[in-house]
Order: sequence, then C-alpha cells, then structure tokens
Amino acid sequence: MYLLALKMLFGDMAKLFGILMGVTLAALVITQQGAIFCGIMTRSFSIISDMPAVDIWVMDPKVQFVDDNKPMQETERYRVSSVAGVAWAVPLYKGNLRARLDNGIFQNCIVLGLDDSSLVGGPIEMIEGALGDLRRADGVVVDVVGATGRLAKPPPPGSPPGTPGTPVKVGDTLELNDRRAIVVGICKTTRAFQNQPIVFTTYTRAMSFAPRERKLMSFVLVKAKEGEDQQTLCQRINRGTGLAAYTQAQFKWMSVEYFLKYTGIPINFGIAVGLGFLIGTIITGFMFYSFTLDNIRFLGTLKAMGTSNNTLTGMVLLQAIAVAVIGFGIGSGIATLFGQSTSDTALAFNLIWQLLVVAGGAVVTICMLAAMLSLKRVLSLESAVVFKG
Repeated sequence: MYLLALKMLFGDMAKLFGILMGVTLAALVITQQGAIFCGIMTRSFSIISDMPAVDIWVMDPKVQFVDDNKPMQETERYRVSSVAGVAWAVPLYKGNLRARLDNGIFQNCIVLGLDDSSLVGGPIEMIEGALGDLRRADGVVVDVVGATGRLAKPPPPGSPPGTPGTPVKVGDTLELNDRRAIVVGICKTTRAFQNQPIVFTTYTRAMSFAPRERKLMSFVLVKAKEGEDQQTLCQRINRGTGLAAYTQAQFKWMSVEYFLKYTGIPINFGIAVGLGFLIGTIITGFMFYSFTLDNIRFLGTLKAMGTSNNTLTGMVLLQAIAVAVIGFGIGSGIATLFGQSTSDTALAFNLIWQLLVVAGGAVVTICMLAAMLSLKRVLSLESAVVFKG
C-alpha cells in the first residue's frame, strides 16, 4: 500500500512539481534568512572568536557587550594576575580611531592594542609580513578587507567611475588620530559587526594613538592554569577584584543577547522567516489538497476493498514526508550554494547544523499541516461514492 502511495505521488509530476515548489520555497527562505541572521550574530563577537588563546575576559562590570568600551585603570591588570589560578593576564586596548586617507577623508577604524611582549590576541593568519613586526617603530597590521576596501588609496584623478582604489600594502603609511603609522603586515580576520577596518598594534603604541584619558585599558585577557575550572576562576576574579569576568562562551552569548534585546534584527529576520513559513504552508496545503482530490477515487476504491483508515492515513503521511525530504533537500541545497557564492563578500552567512535541524522541523510541520487538511477529506470519504455514476 505504501509503495502504491509513492507511485501515486510520483505518477502525477505536475502536481508533485507544484507541491515541491511550495516546500522548496519555504526551506530556502527559512534556511537562507536564518543563516544570514546567524552570520550577523556571529560577527557581533568576531573579535572574541579571533582570540582562541584567551580563556577569560575581564572587564568593567557595566560592560554589556564586546563593543561597549568602558576603560579601566591599567593597575587592574596586576590585581587580576595575582588571583590564584591565573596563568597570565595581559591588557587589551580596543577603540575606534580615525584614519586619515590620502584624499583627506577620515575613516573610523577598530584599533586593537596587544600586549607588547606576548602579542596575545593578534591575528592568527598573516597574509603579508609577520606578527612580530608590530614591534618595529610605528608598526601596525591591517586586515585584508580594510586594506582593499575602506583604507584603499583613491584612484588617480580622471579615472573612469567605478575604478577601484589601490589597496594598502606593506610599507605604506597611515595617519591614525594625527599620528604616523607604518603598515608592517596584512592579516585575515573575521569580519566585524560594524564592518570597519581592523588595525592591530602594540598596547603601548595604541596608547599614543588614542586620545589621552585617565583610563584606556579596555579588557584584561586571562589564561587559566592547566586543570583550572574556568567558571570557578571567573567567580574568584570577580570576588577578588570587583571586576566582571566571563569565559569566551559566556562573553559571546552576552554580546548576542544584547543585539537580540536592543536591536530590531531578530524582528526583521523573524518576519522574513515567518512569511516563508506562511507562504510555504499555503502553497503546499493547496497543492497537496488538490493532489488528494485528484486521487480521491483511488483512495475510495482502496477503502471499499477493505483498507483501514489507519493505512490510508499512513499512505498520506508517507507522501507528505517524501515531499518534505525532497523539498528540504532542494531548498537547503540552494541556500548552501548561495552562501558559498557570497563567502568572499560583505554578506554575513553562517549555516550551522542547528539551523538545518530547525529548518527541517519547520518543513516537516508544513507538510504535516498540508497532510492533515487532506486527511480530513480522505477519512470522511464514503466508499459508495466511488461506485456512483
């Protein structure tokens, strides 16, 4: 009987195509928009992700997310390093400084000042130069996206419209907050939420770039001793110093929660996903119901021959599951290809396995709703109707 149900489904290619269109559209919209949403949220803590050697982030208790800069006294670093269980603690400066381009335009940059001796938190992947070159006089390392984009030198006068600028390269000079900086390396980093150029330098040099303030240290980066429980160490740092201490995972989720709570990003993407679900349900439900009506005489014949309602229900549900699997595979496949094609662009796209589970569950729900609509007609069918006329 179940094989017959599949033959009925694949025997009407026109109806099958219509049903798959609705399921594929729903799977595509839910997967694509969900992946873009996850990509944006991932960029909200990109700086944390790019520093895997750091176990614990220590900051002012009023900090709400990674870009919420509330500087501390530099002496706090030594208080943190004195806490039992801390292997090392180094300072990190994080600020937005203006870079003056050759055409006189100012461009805001994210400047990260790394510990002078260890350079902990520096870029993992260097494209040109070496991280150790930051110790050279006035040295800075620029991320490749910023070097080829917003920090690129403008094209010569008279160039055709749309002519790209000349990327910043090793040896070029930048002007950060009216101070000279020499590019000693180009690196690759995860794109930040603000999509601004990222500039690395030493902590001491960052102090000279930044406007003078009484407090300039943004974070204290901590490495726990081997075998030390990170959560326990965070509590110990909090009690001993009065500062807030979070593990990498906690600080990431803290940043995500801020954007979920205080921005309209979840609402915007939620509306898009909801529309995809609604449209997919309407199209799939209509086409599946139409498919059932076209085959009602066959189902009625089976019922007249003694097929139980449970078997008929299983047949319809099998057809719905088959459509869900095929439609989800096509829709998620198209979304994946879309993500791969935009991997080198500014578009945020992060297709995680949890999203595929959610999208698959949504598609199955759509098909089950469509099947329930059809089942009502099948179960209320009178066998005698088949033999009339």
